[in-house]
Amino acid sequence: MTDVELVQLKIGDTGATKFTAAQIQAFLDMADGSVLEASALALESRAASLSEGMSSEKIGDYAYTMKKVDDLLALAARYRETDANTPEIGIAEPDLIGVTEYV
Repeated sequence: MTDVELVQLKIGDTGATKFTAAQIQAFLDMADGSVLEASALALESRAASLSEGMSSEKIGDYAYTMKKVDDLLALAARYRETDANTPEIGIAEPDLIGVTEYV
């Protein structure tokens, strides 16, 4: 799976209906190749486009609140936190290949 496909999977855009592959690649470029950071950028972009519309409405006894923007931003924050807490390289392990054990 490519990084573009991983970002699409993480943001729930597997049908490529929200962002094109080129747009996802742009997020990856801005994020220096980090799938989690690119996903956060895409989610924030999606939230920004949704926030232009109505966030709540009340008609008589009926009330509706659009929570999707908050959910997208919360997921973006979670991805950023995970990315920040992921080490750049794995913990070093000793290379014991070729070491002869003396008994």
